[in-house]
Order: sequence, then structure tokens, then C-alpha cells
Amino acid sequence: MKKIIVSCFFISVAGNANAQNYWKKNAGKTARVILTNSTTNEKLADKGTVKFEKFAQPKENEACIFVDPDFKYQKLIGIGGAVTDAAAETFYKLPKAKQKEIIDAYYGKNGLGYTIVRTNMNSCDFSSDSYTYVEDNDTSLKSFSLAHDEKYKIPMIKEAQKSIGSSFKLYFSPWSPPAWMKSNKDMLKGGRLENQYYQTWANYYIKFIQEYEKQGLNIWGLTVQNEPMATQTWESCLYTAEEEGNFLKNNLGPTLWKNGYKDKKIMIWDHNRDLMFQRATTTLSDPETSKYASGIGYHWYEVWHNKTQLFDNVIETYRAFPDKFLAFTEGCKEVFKMSGIEDVKLGELYGKNMINDFNRGTALWTDWNVLLDETGGPNHVGNFCFAPIIGDTKTGEVHYTYEYYYIGHLSKYIKPNAHRVASSTNESGLLSTSFMNENGQLVTVIMNDSDHDTE
Repeated sequence: MKKIIVSCFFISVAGNANAQNYWKKNAGKTARVILTNSTTNEKLADKGTVKFEKFAQPKENEACIFVDPDFKYQKLIGIGGAVTDAAAETFYKLPKAKQKEIIDAYYGKNGLGYTIVRTNMNSCDFSSDSYTYVEDNDTSLKSFSLAHDEKYKIPMIKEAQKSIGSSFKLYFSPWSPPAWMKSNKDMLKGGRLENQYYQTWANYYIKFIQEYEKQGLNIWGLTVQNEPMATQTWESCLYTAEEEGNFLKNNLGPTLWKNGYKDKKIMIWDHNRDLMFQRATTTLSDPETSKYASGIGYHWYEVWHNKTQLFDNVIETYRAFPDKFLAFTEGCKEVFKMSGIEDVKLGELYGKNMINDFNRGTALWTDWNVLLDETGGPNHVGNFCFAPIIGDTKTGEVHYTYEYYYIGHLSKYIKPNAHRVASSTNESGLLSTSFMNENGQLVTVIMNDSDHDTE
């Protein structure tokens, strides 16, 4: 056995007693153990129960996980993934039976427990083409139409909504305004939103929300801009921290509030962990800007110029802004190869990131594409990536990667509104996080991140 991930959970009746009393009252109770082990090919396998026993002061060389429900931190908003154009197009190219299987696998009562859906406003790289919802130079937005989304994306989101029920939360992100609003006159390759179109672009968000509402899809939240520091070969748009703050303060925030959308959760940044603290402290330094922002979004792609993920930036931001929630809004394994879909490292990437992000204050965690095809797309600029589920549109087969199972160790058992509670370890190779669900169920997830067995 090399590396495993385990979920343990049991129902507590201890209330708010201190930690020693908590475990004393639960002595003799059992916890159910769920295991994923690549060596034995077990995936979310129910291993039955283990009994709680009295345990004396541990020795330093005894591997332990210490859980103390007396210390409570952030509440979980939810866990989910993105329904992009690529995900939805792939979905509707698969047989009907496979479509149902995928919806059940993510959103059904025996699925991963996803409650969050992210989607793109206008096209992104994971679209088959570049598109907007208006005709060129239509500053009045009278031509606004969701015809493009009505073909694939909206129907799939509705299927997710139907299965999720009342816990469903939908948020969106723009990758680029229409080309005619930008300095480079192109939706691709960066460029900036021209000053004269700031208000037109803010009105565009309102039209998007209103038109989705007409489809029966209420928007829970939005990010100001996807990756505002990245000049990409695909849809992208640049904002400095000050520019993002000014757009939020002077245009987007007031426009949402004036249109009765004060309840929409606005997230700033929506880019990598490397600059999240600097961007948050800069953009939110103005109280008039900060009042419109509910959260701070971030991605995990800082490894493009770092050797590892910068998790400490997450906790620094959490400490600095206790009134804002932290949202992991996107992450995936890049450079798709169909031959690699059985690699356990895909799952280990997710397990390590999710556990570390939650332990540093993250309240919402959203994977990137929920589904991609046998090419890792479709993607109109060739940026092919992995997803938890790969649908082969040529054969009709559906493949579940280890990403799916590692995510499931958290999303299946940790429910929205669960409190994260204290969880620590005395072994560097063991990662863990713990949450207390509203019904008193305590969930601890443990991942062996070392290259050897740990007992």
C-alpha cells in the first residue's frame, strides 16, 4: 500500500461539552470507515466500523490524528464543479443512460453531494468557439440573447438543479467582455475594459442574471473577472487591483444593488494563491469597495512559477478578512492524456489541495469542468485538461478518474453549513481535516501523502 485516503464519520450526542467530555461520552461508539486505496483498487469502499477506545498520552512516534470539536472555525458553503460549454456539450453527446449516470454521480442522493455550480458568462477556453450574447456595439444591450446557452449549458445546469434541490447554488464568472468593449478589440489575449464601457459591462451582468432567472435559474453569486492578471491565448481581460476595485465600487456593485440584487455574493480576485493576499488587501482597502464584496476567490495554478502550492497565503487572507468568505473557484490537472486517466496522482493532487485549503479557512470549493471528452475538451484553443469524469463521445463510455473519488471523500460526507473543527497530526505524511455536520455527525478525512505505510 502506497497512498490512501480515508473518511471516518460517526453521529455525536455530546453537544458543546469540552473535548475530553466529548470523547468520554462517545466512548464505545463506532465510526464508519470509507477507504480509497489505489494498490487494492478500492474506491470509496465501505470498510465497516471501528470502535472508539480509551487512548492514553500518545508517544511521538505513534501516528495520530487529533480531533477537537470544541474549536470551531468556518462554515462550509458547499462543494461543486463547473458546468462549462465543454462539459455540457460533452454531456449531450453521450447516450441518455450515461447522461443520467453522470447527473446521479455528482448530484444524486448516492453521488458526490455537489451543491455548487459555476458557469461562464460569454465564452471561455472550454467553449467550442468564442461568443457573446449581444451584437457588436450594442451599448443598449437590446440584442441580448441566451440562445447559445440554451442549446447545452442551461439544460445541463437545470438537470443539476433538479437533483440538488434547495441546496443548489449557481455562480458565474466572465472571461472577457465583448471585443468591442476592450482596448485590444479582441476577446482573446488580454486587453483591458475601456473606461467608456464600464457601466455598459456592469449592465451586462444584470442582463445575464435576469435572463437566467427567466430560465428558472437563480444566480447565487458571481466573480468580477476570471484571472484578471493573465494574458491568455484564450478569452481574458486584465484589471489591476485598483481597476477591479473601481469597477466594483463605481459600477458593478451599485448596479446590482439598484436592480434588487444586493443578495448576490460578489467575489473578487478569482486568480491564483500567489497574489491573493496582496490583491485582497489592495482592492478591499477602500470601505466603499469592500461593502460590495462578500468573498475572495482563488485558483491553484501558481505552480506555473512556483515549485508547490502557496497554502499559507490562504490562511493569511482568512485572518485578514474574517468578514469575507474564501472560495476556491477553479483548479484542474492540465495537459490531458487519455492514457493517464487511471493515475492515482490525479486524486492525490485534489486531496492535498482540498485538505490544505479547508484547513486554512476556505468555505467554498469548486472544481473546474465536471466533465470533458476523450480529448480533454472541447477547447477552442487547445488547452486540454483532465476532469473527474471523462466521457468518450466516440464509444459512449464514461471513465471515473481518481479525482472523482478523492473529491468524494469530502463532498459526500461533509454537508453545507458544516463547521470545520480542529484537526491536527503528528506525522508530516498524514494530512487531515475535520468537519461537524449540522446533525452532529463528525467527519474526519485522512490522507497518507507519504510514500510508505503509516500505522
